[in-house]
Amino acid sequence: MSDTSKTVKSEKSKSEGVVEEQTTVAPADDPTAAPVSVVDPRLLVREEGLKGYVTEFKRKVKGGELGSLPVFIGLIVIWTIFQLQNDRFLSADNLSNISYFLSATGMLAIGLVFVLLLGEIDLSVGSVSGLASTIFAVFVVTHGMNAWLALVLTILTGIGIGSLHGWFFAKIGVPAFVVTLAGFLGWNGLMLWLLGESGTINIPAEQGPIRLLGQNSFFMDQAIVGAYILAGLGVVSLAVGSFSEQRRRRAAGVPFRPTSEILLRVGALAVASFAAAAVLNNAQGVSNALVIFLGCLVVVDFVLRRTPYGRQVFAVGGGIEAARRAGINVPMIRITVFAISGMFAAVGGMFFAGQTASATLNAGGGNTLMLAIAAAVIGGTSLFGGRGSVWSALLGMLVIQSIQTGLDLLNMNTSIQYMITGAVLLGAVVIDSVSRKSQKAAGRA
Repeated sequence: MSDTSKTVKSEKSKSEGVVEEQTTVAPADDPTAAPVSVVDPRLLVREEGLKGYVTEFKRKVKGGELGSLPVFIGLIVIWTIFQLQNDRFLSADNLSNISYFLSATGMLAIGLVFVLLLGEIDLSVGSVSGLASTIFAVFVVTHGMNAWLALVLTILTGIGIGSLHGWFFAKIGVPAFVVTLAGFLGWNGLMLWLLGESGTINIPAEQGPIRLLGQNSFFMDQAIVGAYILAGLGVVSLAVGSFSEQRRRRAAGVPFRPTSEILLRVGALAVASFAAAAVLNNAQGVSNALVIFLGCLVVVDFVLRRTPYGRQVFAVGGGIEAARRAGINVPMIRITVFAISGMFAAVGGMFFAGQTASATLNAGGGNTLMLAIAAAVIGGTSLFGGRGSVWSALLGMLVIQSIQTGLDLLNMNTSIQYMITGAVLLGAVVIDSVSRKSQKAAGRA
């Protein structure tokens, strides 16, 4: 018989919605001694009220689980500095511009989040986005194809390119860095060849996707109504999802959020979303590009957090050998992740085309790739794999676009923008590295 005996008892608190898991342990050196009851402190958070949440927050910070806290603090600092330098920074028109122009590069960042979760990198997204806008322009302008059919074929092209990169990486064993670097050069060359000597193909602004993504296109074409409807949909979706999850977890006899906490979260989202809608309505409303970007974030977040595929992506990023032993098809995950990256790169290319109503030599070029990678990392996705969220694409782009817009208002040179963005990126990676070390020290890595 073992010297140590363990019994587990679950008690459900109906008032707080917490299942307490207790472990009774008899000391090995004295089997006759009274057993000691050990309770996971994380299960007592809600029972302790506000004090419990404060204690849990301190525990997470000490353990290196910073989450999005550094990004929010950084945004507050950035916005405060620029507002003090120029009182137009937080004006409705300027915030509207920030929300519109972050969507194109943000789309590239969404795809990169998937790749980064594996601990890999995709250097081709900028070139793929430029090629996508060029292919769309060739289909529509040169060959007279229906714009929506051209859009579908363009996105499928992005998926095919990403799948090709993933196949070389997963099946042949070529490092992702090399494969996508070759793609960066090769797809950029194909784009230049398709554009020809003129280097530009103008796309009629009345073409469906281009009109939808233009700067003067707004949700439901009714700026004020559309903004508030969008805010209401977000609040209702959170409320319905939270209460549904609470009901399922209650029925399963596992810990669930109490109603008071759900109402607090829904109320906070309501205040933030309706305030944002009111601010944007003082300009021109919520752009279609922003709505589509946010919709993609919601869908992809659901895929990563609520589906077996999403859990497999995190598992592969956390440890390839462990994932393989768990029965996960690692090559399939790798190929599909790069396919998703290519798809979002193509969608981002359409956003760029919508902004300029053209396909040009500069599409997807310049610092587009670097900004997309920076957005994902600054927003909180780890370069080491296994940790991150698609919402980091939004948070990171808010930081980057705020810096760019603020410096433009101050008439700063582009070189200053690059230096500041680079410093912010370095800071984000340093925070990530320190966070990982703190988690290892706390035994949570």
